[in-house]
Amino acid sequence: MKMCEREKYLRTCKNFRVRPLVARTGEGIEQAVVIPALAERDSLFRTLAGIAKNPASDLRRTLVICVVNNHPPPVAGDADIRDNRETLSILQALVSGRPTNPDLPDAIRKDIRQVSESSLRLACIDASSLGQEIPVRDGGVGAARKIGMDAALRTIDARAANGGVICCLDADTLVEENYLASVWTHFGRTGDPAAVSAYAHQRPDDPGLLVAICCYEIFLRAYVIGLSHAGSPYAFHSIGSTMACTSDGYTAVRGMNRRQAAEDFHFLDKLAKIGKVGVISDTTVFPSPRPSNRVPFGTGQRMIRFLSCRTDEYRLYDPRIFDILKKWLASMEADPDRDPETILAGAGRIHPELEAYLRVSRFAEDWRVIRKNSGDQVQLRRQFKVWFDGLKTLRLVHRLSRSGYPLVPMFDKSTGDIPLAGRPFCRVRSPGGIPDPEEQFRTLTSLRADFPYS
Repeated sequence: MKMCEREKYLRTCKNFRVRPLVARTGEGIEQAVVIPALAERDSLFRTLAGIAKNPASDLRRTLVICVVNNHPPPVAGDADIRDNRETLSILQALVSGRPTNPDLPDAIRKDIRQVSESSLRLACIDASSLGQEIPVRDGGVGAARKIGMDAALRTIDARAANGGVICCLDADTLVEENYLASVWTHFGRTGDPAAVSAYAHQRPDDPGLLVAICCYEIFLRAYVIGLSHAGSPYAFHSIGSTMACTSDGYTAVRGMNRRQAAEDFHFLDKLAKIGKVGVISDTTVFPSPRPSNRVPFGTGQRMIRFLSCRTDEYRLYDPRIFDILKKWLASMEADPDRDPETILAGAGRIHPELEAYLRVSRFAEDWRVIRKNSGDQVQLRRQFKVWFDGLKTLRLVHRLSRSGYPLVPMFDKSTGDIPLAGRPFCRVRSPGGIPDPEEQFRTLTSLRADFPYS
């Protein structure tokens, strides 16, 4: 990446407050791992200890940046602010090589020892203390990720391949011992601007939490499998703790957004418009399945919704929706250089709701301009991918689900099959209802193995 491109991006962010990066040294950094932390003292150091088990050669070129953050009070509660204060104290001690508080719980002290005795290069950013907080107007976890990723961009050696690599984790996510090497190797081998690692939510001991996370992860995977069946270029999971991108890719999409939630979905959606979002399948990250109401949707909220029994969570999108999507994408791939009204008429023959959705989305108006400004069909196909992005795809799926293809049971009552786009997934051995927790977990484990790219 040309230095001027990096500097140009960083200049455009001058209105977004830069907070000091506390690190022992920033020399020789080619890769960074950014971890936002809000009241995560009891989880963060287990995550860091897991990273610390990666080979020393990978740790030496990597800087792990912890962004300890909260909004100002009263939006942030006293307990969260106290937890952040303790977390920052431990991180600052680790960075400087000072002893940490001896009164910490044994589990945390064990993790700290693992970190301090490794080659892990640690840094932290205070976005929590009085005057350093994230303003409410700047969103939430998206802003915290942006603070850390912008800091990574400033620190990574611009001479590294693709300008270096920036990874995202969460403070309660575990990784394997080949995590750093697998991410680095993927970008060196493919040239992708972004990628997501394979994932598997940690297995909770509580049976109620176990069935909740099984249900939600099956739902997530079924959606990506459906998109893959349809041939969508947006067929990848959008989980923040699995994301990674090159520095070149990061600057090309103008960096991370500041959203309170779904920051991962929108970030990857932008990256997919400039190149392939790859899948790093030779390492796995393990997000937490804990319930949380910090953001309005996502894993934590779905866990709470499941446990509250407000709705029947054992539902998937009707696979026929993805057949409609497949026909629509194939028609545009085959011949994009047509008058918009001709395209819309063809969409109506695929399904009337598809045509109605495209009209509401102003396809005709936009496509006339796109067609006029595109030199050939290759460029038209590229521009269609940008126009019909992951968000428009999801909105079409929702519309079809509301209008004629309602959610279907996750487990077929007669066979026990899971209805996936393309073919049923036959792993449930107890037809006639919802399987027991262990059977659900075995089913999810098989789904992970049979569809690793979901």
